[in-house]
Amino acid sequence: MIPQETVDQIMNAAVIEEVVGDYVELKKSGSSMRGLSPFTNEKTPSFYVLPAKGIFKCFSSGKGGSVVTFLMELEKASYPEALRMLARRYNIEVQEKERTPEEIAAASAKEGLANLVGWASKWFMDQMRNTDAGKAIGRSYFVERGFRDDVLDTFLIGYSPDSWDALATAAQEAGYIPEKLVEAGLCKKREDGSLWDFFKGRVMFPIRDVTGRVIGFGGRTLTTDKKVAKYFNSPESALYNKSKVLYGVHLAKPAIVKEERCFLVEGYTDVMAMHQAGVTNVVSSSGTALTTGQIHLVRRFTKNITVIFDGDAAGIRASLRGIDMLLAEGMAVKVVLLPDGDDPDTYAKKVGSDALHLAIHEDAQDFLQFKTKLLSDEAGNDPMKRAEMIRSVVTSIAAIPDAIQRSVYLQSSASQLKMDETVLGTEVAKVLHDQSKAAAKRAAQSSPYGKARGSAAPPSPAGGSGFPGDPGAYGDPGAAPLPDQAPPVGDDLTPAISERAVIENDLIRALLEYATEVVSVTMEGEEGEEPSTLEVPFAELVIHRIEEEGIEIQDPMNQAVVKRFSDELDHERILTADQLAQDQDMGVQQKVAGALVQQHVLSPNWSQRHKIYPVVERDQLMSLLEDSLRRMHLTDLREASREVSSKLEEGGLSVEEERDLLAQKVQLTREIQATLKHFGTVILP
Repeated sequence: MIPQETVDQIMNAAVIEEVVGDYVELKKSGSSMRGLSPFTNEKTPSFYVLPAKGIFKCFSSGKGGSVVTFLMELEKASYPEALRMLARRYNIEVQEKERTPEEIAAASAKEGLANLVGWASKWFMDQMRNTDAGKAIGRSYFVERGFRDDVLDTFLIGYSPDSWDALATAAQEAGYIPEKLVEAGLCKKREDGSLWDFFKGRVMFPIRDVTGRVIGFGGRTLTTDKKVAKYFNSPESALYNKSKVLYGVHLAKPAIVKEERCFLVEGYTDVMAMHQAGVTNVVSSSGTALTTGQIHLVRRFTKNITVIFDGDAAGIRASLRGIDMLLAEGMAVKVVLLPDGDDPDTYAKKVGSDALHLAIHEDAQDFLQFKTKLLSDEAGNDPMKRAEMIRSVVTSIAAIPDAIQRSVYLQSSASQLKMDETVLGTEVAKVLHDQSKAAAKRAAQSSPYGKARGSAAPPSPAGGSGFPGDPGAYGDPGAAPLPDQAPPVGDDLTPAISERAVIENDLIRALLEYATEVVSVTMEGEEGEEPSTLEVPFAELVIHRIEEEGIEIQDPMNQAVVKRFSDELDHERILTADQLAQDQDMGVQQKVAGALVQQHVLSPNWSQRHKIYPVVERDQLMSLLEDSLRRMHLTDLREASREVSSKLEEGGLSVEEERDLLAQKVQLTREIQATLKHFGTVILP
């Protein structure tokens, strides 16, 4: 249990834009900051942070709340785990009693593994720096390869002794149980139940997430036995998902954002060598095939990536598919080809830092031009090989999601291949058509509602309605419906949200945004007396009117917000959105974030440049409140009227029952007409 005073200290110290900035490249957008969502695969930024209020809102996923909520959602952490993560970041000591081995075992799998691999990383480092074997075998390997001690320290490099149970024994003495050692991939279990060290006799490369926390390891053997695998990586666990991890990303983030470019290399030592040469915006896929999850991780910080190839032709060809994946995710891809036989590590040491910098910046080529030339040279004049080469180029062009970029590349590739652009364009169109059909089939198969009934509605020109929550709202027209959306019934396109909900949400937004704003209320005087003016906080007036008119708030989270305000008013206090943003109820946090973070703001050019001064909502709060209450009344009256009509249509009523229902119908119609007059509307209900 974390004491409340410690929680308060953590929350006061935490700066949301700093924490979120570890995961998302944020750019200034008015009083807020904006970036690509870390929760969804979007191409147009819909993720917002409000530094002044300490909240975030992600329109593509619907998530929102405080900095703690952000870590809970992204790291899949519990509330205490998220607080501890913040405490570690801001060097705040969390006074908790030391846990016994039994308590460690009972803790969550993720937290337990994080503690264990963190301990193991320090143990490996100690072995390499402070034991004779570690210095003679482990450290000497890196010294021979030219690595400085400061670089080894930066990457937490260690050594696992050439002993069957050195780690297993030390870990159990430290209180870690065998099951966790096996789960973390540090040890294996023999048939008799005893443990042996999985990374025995290897130099150790800790793998860290974007926050710098150790989550797994890569281990390199120092033997020359070809029967022994050169590298072992930790197995998948609750902590380590290799498809979503890039080696060195925690160190590369600031430089990637500053340089607006990321360099991608193959191995651990390649990243270390680049750092030693002064290039820090570099990551590695750790020797595994590039995955979509890894690409998304890079794209949080930049869309510009340069892939550094060594001179191995077979390795280059094997990497081409990964480059197509980069293109498909909207990345701007360049490549650097090092001389045959060199990798970034050997090349940096051979030519020095200045030459390396020149090579990776000045010699970088556009990927499609590089690929076209590479395959064209390989194909020569062989017709079959040239046809295969052209199909490969077509596949890469078709992978580019932006139509304009696709067209530009189509023109340049046709020129480079000395082909008719129309012929090449036709082939690209065929690939796109096939991909579209395949995507539609997958979407239909994966839909939670099965096959749609009735005919499909044509997509909107933008690929969606444009409203947050619409699966096509941010440029993904092939996306399947989100699980919380109503399925289509026949040709009836049911609105994703009711009119009543829209009105209610807008009133709650105004309540949160202008809670303490003072408004003037005119009070009618007694006969012969002049009306008087009373100034009250907007929140007080809203709550009073809702209660006075018997408005029933329908959305549970809106109900919770109204209740919070009402409870505080009972104690003569006005609640603020800032206070609610830290509410213990995560649903309330999300409601506050969703209400206060707006994707579109009025351009200052209207007033500054054009001298046009639009009406400001703050000056129209009384009208907003009155209109909202009347519209909610109107929707309630119409719903009641529909229910009465439905009962009348069902029949089977007694004369008296029918007469009562008809009287209700007449009264409801009058009330609807009276309400419509407020808006100057004469449309019949």
